[in-house]
Amino acid sequence: MKLTIFGSTGPTGQKVVKQALEQGHDVTAFARSPEKFDQKHEKLKVIKGDVLDYASVEGAIRGQDAVLCTIGLPPTAKSNLRANGTKNIIRAMEKTGVRRFICQSSDGVGDSRERLPFLYKYLLVPFMLRRVFADHELQEEHIKKSRLDWIIARPAALTNGEHTGSYQKGYNGENKTVTHKISRADTADFMLKQLADNNYLHQTPSLSY
Repeated sequence: MKLTIFGSTGPTGQKVVKQALEQGHDVTAFARSPEKFDQKHEKLKVIKGDVLDYASVEGAIRGQDAVLCTIGLPPTAKSNLRANGTKNIIRAMEKTGVRRFICQSSDGVGDSRERLPFLYKYLLVPFMLRRVFADHELQEEHIKKSRLDWIIARPAALTNGEHTGSYQKGYNGENKTVTHKISRADTADFMLKQLADNNYLHQTPSLSY
């Protein structure tokens, strides 16, 4: 498939790009700072652009088969970059007729908040990650209102662990065995599998070991 990946220079985005190339996809990596991108491949094209600039977003999406998004910011950032950038992506996809959209959010957003461990629910999210979660909430709202074939992946706390391909997904609040951790590599694994799987279409599956 022909894929455009937003957030491609981030730690999770780089895993998505790497695995997509290994699977034989043609990848367009959208990057604000292409100099941070050190991957090279005959099927990889790196485009410099700002996700808040609609024209550059549309240009990167036109003619593609699917879009994946792992846009991120430091926890202290006060910008709604995820939500505003995703709004541009949705607008461009709807205009150009590209329908498949796989976006990374976070476990604990929306109706998954009650599943968070005590430390996350009452300390980390309210005090350290409040802006991040507010941005993700708005981002998810935009996606759910779209006409796209969307899937929102909600990974638990991200680690730099190995790509195992073995993890829990779409679990509910009754599942007490999750660790609330998952590697970026396995998050990328799940996101790429959604390109050809409708099991979680228009859903928000959480991911964890």
